[in-house]
Amino acid sequence: MKKASLSTWLLFLLPSLAGVLLFMVPMKFGGEWLVPVAVLADWLSGLVEPIMPFAAMVLIIISAVGSVIYLFIPFKDKENPTFPEKLFKMTIFWTLTRVVGAVFAVMVTFKLGPEAVWSENTGGMLLSPDGLVSFLYTIFLFAGLFLPLLLNFGLLDFFGTMMMKIMRPLFKLPGRSSIDALTSWVGDGTIGVLLTSQQYEEGHYTKREAAVIATTFSIVSITFSLVIIREVNLEQYFVPFYATVALVGVVLGLIMPRIYPLSRKPDEHIDGSPQDDSEKKIPEGYNVVTHGLKSALETADKNRSLGKMAGDGFRNVLDMWLGVAPIVMAFGTIATMLAEYTSLFTILGKPFVPLLNVLGIPEAAEAGSLMIVGITDMFLPALLANGLLTEPITLFTVATISVVQLIYLSEVGGLILGTKIPVNLWDLIVIFLIRTLIALPIVAGVAHLIF
Repeated sequence: MKKASLSTWLLFLLPSLAGVLLFMVPMKFGGEWLVPVAVLADWLSGLVEPIMPFAAMVLIIISAVGSVIYLFIPFKDKENPTFPEKLFKMTIFWTLTRVVGAVFAVMVTFKLGPEAVWSENTGGMLLSPDGLVSFLYTIFLFAGLFLPLLLNFGLLDFFGTMMMKIMRPLFKLPGRSSIDALTSWVGDGTIGVLLTSQQYEEGHYTKREAAVIATTFSIVSITFSLVIIREVNLEQYFVPFYATVALVGVVLGLIMPRIYPLSRKPDEHIDGSPQDDSEKKIPEGYNVVTHGLKSALETADKNRSLGKMAGDGFRNVLDMWLGVAPIVMAFGTIATMLAEYTSLFTILGKPFVPLLNVLGIPEAAEAGSLMIVGITDMFLPALLANGLLTEPITLFTVATISVVQLIYLSEVGGLILGTKIPVNLWDLIVIFLIRTLIALPIVAGVAHLIF
């Protein structure tokens, strides 16, 4: 391996370590284990809490108005779009979605129109001072600014080479996706989706790989899993609960990439070019460690400009603020309205009742709808179960299923739809149902062993 200069080594090590500390190392803050980037987001969220719903509404309106204007402005150069074109030039469907998000944001902020839109269990839950959309703007700020620390200085290249002999045969994914999964696991699934989106847009993942990573490895964090198990008053069972989550996560990680709809996604990059198999080959004279280091140092050496890093970070922030949050607002509000004010999920959950009976889960009729309602918001099944169910075995089953389903339209699902990752609403619904059907027998089996 060609000897690298000290400055190149420092350029690889220091930003990469800073990125790992910010996104992947939980620390104890105020009695809770959190990753520092989430602590920064919480701190800023507390400072701007009084104005955040109004500020979020303004940004969502800017996104919608800009998209409507750019509907009528042709591309200057379709192959090389300008940054404003990347922000605002959408298809008619996504432009309308941003407009719907803006309309909902105005209705919630000023409590206009039907209460079903702005109540504290629907749009009001998303856009309240401490709601999801408000929080997303602060987490996007820090995630966008600091993601280049993980992306630009060789960390992914190093781990990608080290992990490819595990990730490829098991999950049909490149080695660098291991960082996405780990970031989600200890940090937050939303950060994992953003990391995946960045990597996909930069050409490191194919359409199939990006779709698999976003829907299979954007794992619910340990912190939020603890919140879920506490909500159903079974925190004393956290260890077997999270062990079950991990077991089911691995099983689903092995199965989902190999079946419809993820297996049907094309193995081509965002620009249409075919999959590059260069990652699969270790050059002669290298092993996985030395080749990983060589790739990492070469990447670090190309990214010596702090100005470019700051510019990339700022563009990341704007892209997430104007592109992702309006979609979450639109889909999240509609999904929570359906859950709160219609019997849709009760009806859709009826096919799960016989399955729950076969698996020996008591209170099957009540638990059936909770198998489906999780597609709207990850917290809803546990929240509803707390007052609806009494049997510990059923509470354990519902809580565990709600975590391993992963696809929540008010958060990760809406986030995926707001990115360029090639997954549509139908894909998300199918993936959600398949994950639930595969996970349920495993979770029920473990629950019977425990209770």
